[in-house]
Amino acid sequence: MKKLILIISMWLCITSVTQAQSISSPNGEFSLNFSLLSDGTPTYQLSYKKQDVVKQSKLGLELKNDQQSLLDNFKITKTATSTFNETWKPVWGETSEIKNHYNELEVTLTQNLSNRIVVIRFRLFNDGLGFRYEFPKQKNLTYFTLKEERTEFAMTGDHTAFWIPGDYDTQEYDYTTSKLSEIRSLFDKAYTANTSQTAFSKTGVQTSLMMKSDKGLYINLHEAALINYACMHLNLDDKNMVFQSWLTPGANGDKGYLQAPCNTPWRTIIASDDARDILASNITLNLNEPCKIEDTSWIKPVKYIGVWWEMITGKSSWSYTNDVPSVQLGKTDYSKVKPNGTHAANTPHVKKYIDYAAKHGFDAVLVEGWNEGWEDWFGNSKDYVFDFVTPYPDFDVQEIHKYAKSKGVEMIMHHETSGSTRNYERHMDKAYQFMKDNGYNAVKSGYVGNILPRGDYHYSQWTVNHYQYALEKAADYKIMINAHEAVRPTGICRTYPNLIGNESARGTEYQSFGGNNANHVTILPFTRLIGGPMDYTPGIFEMNIANLNPNNNSHVNATIANQLALYVTMYSPLQMAADLPENYDRFLDAFQFIKEVPVDWSTSKYLEAEPGSYVTIARKDKNSNNWFVGNVNGMEKRTSKIKLDFLDKEKKYIATIYADGKDAHYNTNSQSYKITQKTVNYKSSLKLTSAVGGGYAISIIEKK
Repeated sequence: MKKLILIISMWLCITSVTQAQSISSPNGEFSLNFSLLSDGTPTYQLSYKKQDVVKQSKLGLELKNDQQSLLDNFKITKTATSTFNETWKPVWGETSEIKNHYNELEVTLTQNLSNRIVVIRFRLFNDGLGFRYEFPKQKNLTYFTLKEERTEFAMTGDHTAFWIPGDYDTQEYDYTTSKLSEIRSLFDKAYTANTSQTAFSKTGVQTSLMMKSDKGLYINLHEAALINYACMHLNLDDKNMVFQSWLTPGANGDKGYLQAPCNTPWRTIIASDDARDILASNITLNLNEPCKIEDTSWIKPVKYIGVWWEMITGKSSWSYTNDVPSVQLGKTDYSKVKPNGTHAANTPHVKKYIDYAAKHGFDAVLVEGWNEGWEDWFGNSKDYVFDFVTPYPDFDVQEIHKYAKSKGVEMIMHHETSGSTRNYERHMDKAYQFMKDNGYNAVKSGYVGNILPRGDYHYSQWTVNHYQYALEKAADYKIMINAHEAVRPTGICRTYPNLIGNESARGTEYQSFGGNNANHVTILPFTRLIGGPMDYTPGIFEMNIANLNPNNNSHVNATIANQLALYVTMYSPLQMAADLPENYDRFLDAFQFIKEVPVDWSTSKYLEAEPGSYVTIARKDKNSNNWFVGNVNGMEKRTSKIKLDFLDKEKKYIATIYADGKDAHYNTNSQSYKITQKTVNYKSSLKLTSAVGGGYAISIIEKK
């Protein structure tokens, strides 16, 4: 009898780990099911409020060479469930506290014949799912090469998607809005001529991918904690509406090199029947490790100005001369070449920007084009490499340091790597020390051009590791990083909050390169900003670029009120007032909002949201009781009514409303705005109209 009971107990134990496993989110609205197909292929399925978000989808990784791939022939050898609940405080952010609450399912799989072990870890939050592959230390799997990751996301229908192509080198595209089934037909029309390479499928798209089902379910696919791994794109099987992960290859075509013990980044699925919940989600941050920097007192949000916009528009130049001398990294005799007279980064001119920053309360001034070699870089197919410490003869680093310090203004360094990552790594210690010696606590790094020397892509495992190396090295020197042309963010700013900004999307500079779609900024909060803040460089008041540079006929497709609202809707602890001082002086009443708006918040409320159409957000200053509201609008004129019930019940406030003028339009009358004031409290509501490509901004200041 004892032997029979033991056999039955063993059978029940084996049965329990071979059957489907499931968990629910803490609030019970999400449920996850894991199971093996008859051939041992692992699968998962995700539902929200009893409707499928992702249908049964396969999991696994395909290995290169003769290694048996980690796709099928698995058995479940162990499962474990747990619950985690904490509240943590970010160094900077949209809120002063973040709740990290999830239920976890850990599934240990052992592959027949090879005896290799793979752990798939699922974390189910109240706003969605994160999962990853883990490879513990083991005898039969140490070094392995990825041919492809085969994670699937099976959609339930032909959703509306907000997408850009799966380019391995850039995200600088306007978004296309279409059905999933239309991606293939639209690809050639929208993108083929402009993509930096065409190695990906014509149904390949980038994450963060935003979708909406016909039933009104909002779905976002992305990744979190991209460390030592290639960036993930998604390739669509448009007959079955199934996305499959598609990793960025390295220079030789391999997708990645791993050594156990290790793990992949998290794959994330955020879903809700309310678009505002997508914006409010903290899954990406919560799936990253806690901060690894012990002393974070030197990491401070920054509002800055700089010479950047006058160079982007062509009014001024990066280079000191139009000649192309024989440049030798700090050894060029510039006394033998003629200055072009348009170089922006000269000492007297930069001092004027420092004066303007001091006068209007800005924290810092960014100077680009300060160092030798720009004329050679522009003249020789961007293959020039910089040394990051040798200024042009008209830029006195020490004098600027002394002058800025006397005015209480910080300086922001610029490092254009020209894509030559090895050269940057060789000079990095010297460059960072040069910054510290001259009072620079933050750097904007750039990666324009092909990645050298191996010919890698910007989003390959090798290049991703370079970005991480630069970030961690900067932390050693107490330097903040604002990386442009780097891989899109995946929440790593939680672990390394000195990553204070990224570009990694089509920003304001493209308003000078022909213009962005007028609804572009109503999509970015649902896509690019899911991974972290963006240095979008807002605040343009002069929309006709020809007024700055007669040879540039571009137009900024936004109203002034829309540009003000971006300081609230496009979250970043690093915000630039990008226009020229003389343009702000023409509209000082509107400029007041930029001067007042904070860059660090204690609370954020998402009042209205519809991707591609409108976004309205209210945020409370971390250092006062003041609130700021921003609304950006898409391609249809719209009136919204917002309640101010988020205000303190015991207080009264003065609301200053910066709204589109009655006849405002992003294209025909972009500088039309009106400013009104009224006393408000938590019972108040406001009815405001936003123009096409317009919006509104509101400062709500506590009444003393």
